[in-house]
Amino acid sequence: MLRERLPRLSVEVPPATDDGLIDLAALFGRPMADHWLEVGFGNGEHTAAQAEAHPEIGLIGCEPFLNGVAALLATIEARGLDNIRLHADDARDLIDALPDASIGRVSVLFPDPWPKRRHHKRRFIGRDTLDRLARVMTDGAELRLASDDADLVDWMLRHARAHPAFAWQARRAADWRVRPVDQPPTRYEAKRLHGMPAFLTFRRVARRADR
Repeated sequence: MLRERLPRLSVEVPPATDDGLIDLAALFGRPMADHWLEVGFGNGEHTAAQAEAHPEIGLIGCEPFLNGVAALLATIEARGLDNIRLHADDARDLIDALPDASIGRVSVLFPDPWPKRRHHKRRFIGRDTLDRLARVMTDGAELRLASDDADLVDWMLRHARAHPAFAWQARRAADWRVRPVDQPPTRYEAKRLHGMPAFLTFRRVARRADR
């Protein structure tokens, strides 16, 4: 299945020597009301649930591990979903190939915490990646982060709050202790390997405000 179906749904990143960007309209073959990006979708439960709930949204999922890609491909076939495209590689390469202000939501849910200090540079959320996301996200777009690792939660919160393009939406404790009502749980959340999960929601501020 992977060899046969992945090429049909795969998002191809233009070569570094090519000035072109991904044509999102052509990617899905039909007009979409918006485009959402999920980084590290695991087995794809959340991606598939969002695609099923929002058939008018084009979802792009990034996951380098082929077992997870195969699992989501099986779900796509079983449910007849036509609004998911996959990038089975580093999400940063894909982000760099997206047009400016083209993504209305980005989800990074329960990523590898890379707990050892020498591995912190591998954590996805950081100034460099936030700069990249700020470019491709529309004004008002949501950045949804979640983890059950307290150190990683602190790391993501510090980096995202320090970035001028993002504003944390929490006003009370429940805003980060409770999963958003329209965000289905993932199997990683159910495991709770490190503790109680935290859910951090940021919005991409208007571009005139972050200059």
